[in-house]
Amino acid sequence: MSNIIRRDPFEDLFRGFFVRPVEFGGNAEAPQMRVDVKENPDSYTVHAELPGVAKDDIHVHIDGPVLSISAERKESKEQKDGERVLRTERYYGKVSRSFQLGQDIDESRSSAKFTDGVLELQLPKKVEVQAKRLTIE
Repeated sequence: MSNIIRRDPFEDLFRGFFVRPVEFGGNAEAPQMRVDVKENPDSYTVHAELPGVAKDDIHVHIDGPVLSISAERKESKEQKDGERVLRTERYYGKVSRSFQLGQDIDESRSSAKFTDGVLELQLPKKVEVQAKRLTIE
C-alpha cells in the first residue's frame, strides 16, 4: 500500500509569503512609558521611566486634573568611516502619556526631578474651595 499525502497547491505557493523578513538597520518598536502614580491625602507622586531621554526633551503639562508627559529620544548619527549598521534595536522618537487624576493639581507648588532615567513629579492637590453661604441682612 502506498501512503497518500493530501496537499494543498496554494499552501506551497504562499508558504513563507506572509513571513516577515528580518530587518537589518530598522528601528525597534516604540516603547511604552512605564508610570507609577501614587496618591497621598494632599498630593500625587508620579514616577515615569524615560531611559535614554535628555532632561531638556521631557515636557510636563498640567491642566486642572489632567497630567500629560511627553518625551523625545533623538537619534545620534555617529558612524565611523567604513562602518555600517547591521541592526539597531534602540528606539528613537516621541512617546507620551496623559492621566486624569481625581482632583485638580496646584501647578504653582508642583515640582519635577529627573535622575537616572526616572522622572519624579510631586503634584500637590489644589485646596478645594468650600461654598460660602451668605447671610441676608
